[in-house]
Amino acid sequence: MKIDSYRFGQIVIDGKVYEHDVVLAGKEVRRWVRKESHHVFWEDVEGLLDLKPEVVIFGTGAMGVMNVPPEVVSRLQEQGIEVIVERTGKACEVYNEISKEKKVVAVLHLTC
Repeated sequence: MKIDSYRFGQIVIDGKVYEHDVVLAGKEVRRWVRKESHHVFWEDVEGLLDLKPEVVIFGTGAMGVMNVPPEVVSRLQEQGIEVIVERTGKACEVYNEISKEKKVVAVLHLTC
């Protein structure tokens, strides 16, 4: 899958427009729902382990408002998963660069 474009509140993936936070995993795009909109809890991402990613990319929003706590990052890293946390625009660029070479899951917050 390729991220064609991102702007505040909208992402285009393989030509399809999404206007909600997304999880990109392999050939699947699904809505990403969290306990709190601007904070990531372990419960929000623990299901990603079933996908067996090499890398998890967090897109923290256009202005980087979404918080990815160190505890979440370290728990993923303890599973041998590389974690990248960037504002969503940069996270999309990184996803497009590395998803051809590695098994990547991207969890992207589209607004703030």
